[in-house]
Amino acid sequence: MPVDGSSTTAPTVCVTGAGGFIASWIVKLLLQKGYIVRGTVRNPEDPKNGHLKEFEGAAERFSLYKADLLDFESLRAAINGCDGVFHTASPVTDDPEQMVEPAVNGTKNVIIAAAEAKVRRVVFTSSIGAVYMDPNRGPDEIVDESCWSDLEFCKNTKNWYCYGKAVAEQAAWEVAKEKEVDLVVVNPVLVLGPLLQPTINASIIHILKYLTGSAKTYANSVQAYVHVKDVALAHILVYENPSASGRYLCAESVLHRGEIVEILAKLFPEYPVPTKCSDEVNPRKKAYKFSNQKLKDLGLEFTPVKQCLYETVKNLQEKGHLPTPTSTQPADSIRIQS
Repeated sequence: MPVDGSSTTAPTVCVTGAGGFIASWIVKLLLQKGYIVRGTVRNPEDPKNGHLKEFEGAAERFSLYKADLLDFESLRAAINGCDGVFHTASPVTDDPEQMVEPAVNGTKNVIIAAAEAKVRRVVFTSSIGAVYMDPNRGPDEIVDESCWSDLEFCKNTKNWYCYGKAVAEQAAWEVAKEKEVDLVVVNPVLVLGPLLQPTINASIIHILKYLTGSAKTYANSVQAYVHVKDVALAHILVYENPSASGRYLCAESVLHRGEIVEILAKLFPEYPVPTKCSDEVNPRKKAYKFSNQKLKDLGLEFTPVKQCLYETVKNLQEKGHLPTPTSTQPADSIRIQS
């Protein structure tokens, strides 16, 4: 459903939690494509949401709505009259009470409001956390959209983030089926890339700690990574493509923490990047296999993780979150090769 930018024909869409890392990019790209965008935030007056009003096209086609996931009427007001909804708002916490109830009931509220408003499609931001937490998966099994996290395992290991993401996504599918809402889900892995919002989010801290000297070692673990712009594009692709359905795993590559620090040390030798693993006893953890073919089939071209890391650090420097030490070899002079 291409958009020509004229306000008479441009569809109206709602992005929940619009001030967040992924959501800010979705808002920016939707505005670039000519959509009329409504963003929901808990406090429209909060300066941390000010960047949304600076995007190209925001003055003409963007409005902020005060809404809370657990306040159905506030969601209804924001969603009523919309052609589509991008539900990205979700708590990021390890506290089960703060994570599970808002994630599950908030998601239900959004889908019920979308059903009442007769929206064309709801795109829900889930997570790899709802997909890969399964102790019974073999090392050669491919993680794809058919995989679900084991809820008992999440509970027993007190991984409330993954538990919350999994139960929220399950609730989304149940309510969407019951209310006959066309739901498509994007499951991103750990998201990196330039911040549009003024505050640092949890996934960026994952990289920042290796540059500030606060982490003296790196863990013996693997992680899948993806660029934030690719995640935002994935949401728009699955919204606009009529044939899109089900879940979409959004990942570029899986790397060991040791590989991440190696890339960072090469790109930015001026920072105290750790060189020691915190676990020097066990063998190095192996990367799991995954498939991102569904998104590739829709035309998404993933940004290489090396480029991702480079852009993340440059952005942290530009925003003043990371001091720029004097260096004999400026990071800018290092060519990025995928």
